[in-house]
Amino acid sequence: MKTYQVIKTFGTERGFSCAFRQWRATSDCRLIHGYSLGFKFILETTELDDRSWVYDFGEFKVIQDWIKDHFDHTLVISSDDPEYDSLKNLGDKLGIAKVVIMENVGCEKFAEATYDFANKFISDQTQGRVNLISVEVFEHGANSAVFKNL
Repeated sequence: MKTYQVIKTFGTERGFSCAFRQWRATSDCRLIHGYSLGFKFILETTELDDRSWVYDFGEFKVIQDWIKDHFDHTLVISSDDPEYDSLKNLGDKLGIAKVVIMENVGCEKFAEATYDFANKFISDQTQGRVNLISVEVFEHGANSAVFKNL
């Protein structure tokens, strides 16, 4: 069976500046720190569309906007962070941070959340013709995490 894959990348040079902390870490990762995150999507199909494309790359604008809302100039906090109230107040009361709350933080969870959004969007757009294989989130050139829904 023939398959076709395409890859869409929003590199770390795009400037999705995101701060977060992993409060359970014993390393400096327990402190608020940030990265210019990058995102890589792998899509696959066995059937090209009427333009001989797997997917219209222009449709990634909706996904890019979602990424900006969640990971661009944001402070992502875990819903179970012991400093949750203090961190949330940076946005709610002080207005000095765009706070995004997630169940957990880290590239693995960022990749999963991005996959969940993008997978539904792509599946709806293509009536299930295109499968999102994986989403990879980069902190920088040396560190990344991949989420696949097997």
